[in-house]
Amino acid sequence: MESRTITIMSLIDVIGALAEDSMKANVYLFDNNKSKGSVNEGTGRLKTKVKAGDTLFWTLMSLEPESFAEISNISIDPEICRLEKKKYPQSDVVFWEGEVLKEAASTPYKITFEIGYQKQKFETEENPELIG
Repeated sequence: MESRTITIMSLIDVIGALAEDSMKANVYLFDNNKSKGSVNEGTGRLKTKVKAGDTLFWTLMSLEPESFAEISNISIDPEICRLEKKKYPQSDVVFWEGEVLKEAASTPYKITFEIGYQKQKFETEENPELIG
């Protein structure tokens, strides 16, 4: 089976998260792998179907384009996925690249976001997962 490139996009309601001091119900996760088995698209509990050798890209979009939002960290088992924080060439826009090292039945992870002008840190309250 050939390895795939899978993009996991976080859509953030920055104003809602700041007003509620919570990411719950203010983060919506999607990937481009639904046809291969990913489930829970559009929720904070996205389960992305992966296999060893797949390359993952975590990106972010804000509902309010004038609001600052960035993925500052992803916490995942390093034996399952090797991560690297990167920036698009000639920009300050951050994305994360991961390589799936081995399959696991379920590997939950956390995403930490910096949002708003004061760059407040918020972590996902619902656990997205990589599933084998």
